[in-house]
Amino acid sequence: MKKNSAVLILFLWSCCMAWSQVAPVNTYTGTVERIKVHGKLLEGNLDGDSPDRDVSVYLPASYEKDKTHRYPVVYFLHGFTDSEDNWFRRPKHFVNLPTALNRAFGEPGNREMIIVMPNAYTKFEGSFYGSSIDTGDWEGFISQELVAYIDSHYRTLAKVESRGLAGHSMGGYGTLRIGMKHPEVFSAIYFLSPCCLGNSDLLQMNDAFKIAATITSPDQIHAAPFLVKAQLSTAAAWSPNPDAPPLYIDLPFKDGKLQPLIAAKWAANAPAAMLDQYIFSIKRLKAIAMDVGDKDGLAPGLKLFDEELNVYKVPHSYEVYPGDHLNHIGDRIETKVVPFFSKNLQFE
Repeated sequence: MKKNSAVLILFLWSCCMAWSQVAPVNTYTGTVERIKVHGKLLEGNLDGDSPDRDVSVYLPASYEKDKTHRYPVVYFLHGFTDSEDNWFRRPKHFVNLPTALNRAFGEPGNREMIIVMPNAYTKFEGSFYGSSIDTGDWEGFISQELVAYIDSHYRTLAKVESRGLAGHSMGGYGTLRIGMKHPEVFSAIYFLSPCCLGNSDLLQMNDAFKIAATITSPDQIHAAPFLVKAQLSTAAAWSPNPDAPPLYIDLPFKDGKLQPLIAAKWAANAPAAMLDQYIFSIKRLKAIAMDVGDKDGLAPGLKLFDEELNVYKVPHSYEVYPGDHLNHIGDRIETKVVPFFSKNLQFE
């Protein structure tokens, strides 16, 4: 009997020891608000998109507990055909941003911050965060109006040292485009799998351009194949034409022939082409990071941009990880993006 009791005690002790070595469950939970922000710079866009934009705001867990504390802000930009609603509320989307942030802020060493994502879904299914009479001045809306609104309505650290900018795919392009031009607003940028860095691949005559040329009504856009919508959306952002209703765009090809002026407009919107003229601005940024999956078709473009930054000796981090365009974005935000801004933004 004594032997059985000793065995039972030893078994229970072993179970307790094993339980004590299990990693504690992360119970960190921030809160999310969805607000409307009016963009005066988006008014009158030829697309007819509303200038009142949905914006999702992630507030750290301590935000309501300490009414005096102020936080850095990271503005996060979503990709083409996507929306902030998908990133924050769609259960089966490729990423759930609040879940990734909760995991990240529950880890030791990561510091709390506010995360803001505007909805840039348009009639063309994406704004490309540029400045266009067709889609509106999204570059100004992000860098001026949205920042001003968030600083005036939330307890932020309203200074450049405490603002970051990040984005995925089209949002990665927007991050680089806006970040390199506005170091007086953002001090650190992180772009994941950015598109459109060189644009030379976009200026090759293909079936997508042929189909895009047949689209004559806004109602046809949503039913078009992805690459066709991408051509139309980039045209709305980079080569608008106010005298060409109802889409108000010019495509780089007409009757199968390249239009040099339109091609030049597209090339001028490529960050690789913009780097030379904004090199002094981009060098003012405190920190730059970028990554892409090795199976992502956008990987070669990012590699070339990394090489361009190296030519100018611009400090930055560049990583290629095992993955495609979508499958590890939540993990990257948790393990790379949040630690990057925790290290490089200025906190209270």
